[in-house]
This record gives sequence, C-alpha cells and structure tokens, in this order.
Amino acid sequence: MMDYKELERINKELGKSTVDIKGKDYVLVNKRVAAFRELIPGGLITTEIVPQLTGNGIVTIKATVADEKGSILATGMAQEKEASSFINKTSYIENCETSAVGRALGFVGIGIDASMASAEEVANAIKNQKEERPLEKRTAKEQILIYCKIKGLDAKDIAQDFGLTKESTEKDRLEALQKMKEKYGE
Repeated sequence: MMDYKELERINKELGKSTVDIKGKDYVLVNKRVAAFRELIPGGLITTEIVPQLTGNGIVTIKATVADEKGSILATGMAQEKEASSFINKTSYIENCETSAVGRALGFVGIGIDASMASAEEVANAIKNQKEERPLEKRTAKEQILIYCKIKGLDAKDIAQDFGLTKESTEKDRLEALQKMKEKYGE
C-alpha cells in the first residue's frame, strides 16, 4: 500500500529536479519511474499497444501502474504520429510509451505538483505547433535554425560564418540563408 506521507516527501524531492519548459516546471518520466520504484519497490509498470487506436503511422499506448499485489493504481494513454517530430522519425513508439508511463505515474500522484503532462509531452506539443506552419511562413531566423538542424550544422558557427548578429534584419537573414543553401546544398 502506498504511503502518502512518503509520496509527499518524494514529490518534494522531485520538485528540486524539474525541467523548465515555457516557464513551467516538469518532472521527467525517468525521475517519475525512479520515484515509483522507491515508493513501491515491488510495483509494476506495464505497457501495451492499443490496436483499435493504432494504424496508418499512429500508435496509441496504454500504461498501467500497479502495486506489489497487482492492484491497479492508475492507467495512462498516449498517442504519437510517426515522423511528426524529429524524435518521432525514428522512435515514435518509444516516445509514445514514455508519455503513457509518465501520464500513468502522474495519475498515481508522482511528479504532478506543477503539471500532469510530462516534459516530453509539453516539448513535443510546442515543437508540433511550430512545425505545423509551412517553412515559408516562418521567420528567416526559424528557417536558418531548421536548416542547421537538418544539415547537422552548429547554428552559432553558421551565424558567425555568415555575419549574422542579433541586430541582423529579416532581409540579412534571408540572404544568409540563400548563401548557406548555395554552400551546403538544399
């Protein structure tokens, strides 16, 4: 059986190792799992793909958290789309599983003082919101950062190489982007 005083203590500790995303503190899933193992050493975390909600490049995973006797404490679900983000190009199933586990542990009460969502979910949502805009509707600075990421270039080095500063105009950045494409290819 879970000791709620111990849960409070663990959440207080988790509060010291949060990640700031857009001004909100989030507890990473690996920290939530470690806290669960400390709280309920014989407890179980299981995951399963939900076939009815999976297909066409979309995976849905249900995570179940149980105590040492097998009594279900909570479940959590997550859904990811293949190639919808940089990480999902290669690991959308793993990413989905991590989110489902984070949500289930959140429902147990682990690491939720600030928010139910995991840091990964929030970061992914922010990234997906940005990625929904077509490239041509992004600022030149955003386009340069995306180009550098795709080409594996260090954005700071590129900015220095092409004379870009904080004071550079949109026109300056667009010209630099064109020169980058000429030098490194489309």
